[in-house]
Amino acid sequence: MDAAIAEVRAIYRAVDERPIQRNCLQRRECCHFRLTGRTPYLTRGEALTAAKALRASGRTRMPARLDGCCPFLNAATGKCMIYNDRPFGCRTHFCAAAGGPYARHEIADLVQRLERIDRELGGDGAHVLHSAVSDALQELR
Repeated sequence: MDAAIAEVRAIYRAVDERPIQRNCLQRRECCHFRLTGRTPYLTRGEALTAAKALRASGRTRMPARLDGCCPFLNAATGKCMIYNDRPFGCRTHFCAAAGGPYARHEIADLVQRLERIDRELGGDGAHVLHSAVSDALQELR
């Protein structure tokens, strides 16, 4: 499991290092799932990475959010609690202010690596963020 998490983090570094023009203004609008109508889906490796980051922040459960926001968005600070380990979808997000979504051909190789890790971990494809990370938190116990 640790090797899979290390590989997911390597994929995250790879996408962050791509010379694709991005201009994230950290408006956090993309974190308001009810507003955008979009919620990230995570592969098993991503969910384990997010769960481990959440546990490193001192939390053992997914924070409850009744406002339709990402459970990782800290209500007090307005910042992502797991920013360095935020999911792939958050890195390649759809925010128009940041430049819109990445083109599929720009990241297809990285998506395929995430899918390979998912299969190696016995996953069955990406699942909605909250349930994927909740399941991963149970697995990490």
